[in-house]
Amino acid sequence: MHTAACPEGCQAPHPHTVDVQKKAKLLWMALGLIGGFSLVELAVSLSSHSLALLAEAGHMLSDVAALALALLATWIAGWPPSAQAPFGYRRVEILAALANGLGLVAIALWIGWEAVERLQHPDAEILGLPMLITAAVGLGINLVNASLLHDHSHHDLNLKGAFLHMVSDAIGSVGVILAAIAVWLFGWAWADGAISLLVAALILVGAIPLIRQSLNILLEKAPAHLDPDTVQAHLLQTEGVQAVENLRLWAIAPGQMALTAHLTVNPQDGPERDRLLQTLQASLQTTFGLTDTTLQLAAPPATPRVNLSMPPSLELVVKE
Repeated sequence: MHTAACPEGCQAPHPHTVDVQKKAKLLWMALGLIGGFSLVELAVSLSSHSLALLAEAGHMLSDVAALALALLATWIAGWPPSAQAPFGYRRVEILAALANGLGLVAIALWIGWEAVERLQHPDAEILGLPMLITAAVGLGINLVNASLLHDHSHHDLNLKGAFLHMVSDAIGSVGVILAAIAVWLFGWAWADGAISLLVAALILVGAIPLIRQSLNILLEKAPAHLDPDTVQAHLLQTEGVQAVENLRLWAIAPGQMALTAHLTVNPQDGPERDRLLQTLQASLQTTFGLTDTTLQLAAPPATPRVNLSMPPSLELVVKE
């Protein structure tokens, strides 16, 4: 039996992972910008009586917590692998992404509830101009934060969770701007609640994919872009491989996939089987990007010898 895996303590390179220090720097910058402005927006929302602006301020304050959680997860994810955690601690970032996704859902539901209440009882004392100015500044800050995190959010669920908070904030700011214009120019107090309801729906739509992707990884489902049947067929095409059993394929984190399998192979001697093992590992890495692989190679089971002078059926007859 031959097995191969990444040696203890090593970390195979993953082309789509983001440098930990760079990730932390981006998150700190976004946290500083949004943390300072959220307090300003909260004060203006209370003085202007705008639900849309208050909801946006509450959303920004929740984003401060979301970014802090992402930073904590980034720090823990940088811990080296150990005997108790051979794949490292990158799963902590998936937990943070799931928490951020659930936080977005909670925010959307709260905004939606308050928006329905405001539609039933519009506030005629909404001050449109302060609401408009504050929302415009908030939109600029949210766009800066979103641009900081966008490039690295495609392959990192932790950053994607933080990025979606920034995007939903930007959408909220646009909604507040539209509501402020409607209130300031036309006196449409109902627009404050109606646009808040629309913003809640958009936030909810953005949160669902993040939650689904996080759960898929935590439930150790096969990555969406890798079909286990395709991987198995690829292994069977390799000369010397007779059968593939117990193939397990899962994602530890985005860009870090793992595979285990039991292979029945032809080569009987050690050196030849070692060469086959190296060929299989190189092929899996080149074709599918799989670097964390454990392959168990075994010879076909020996055919049992039958004594023709005394077959099993005759033995049974004699016993009877």
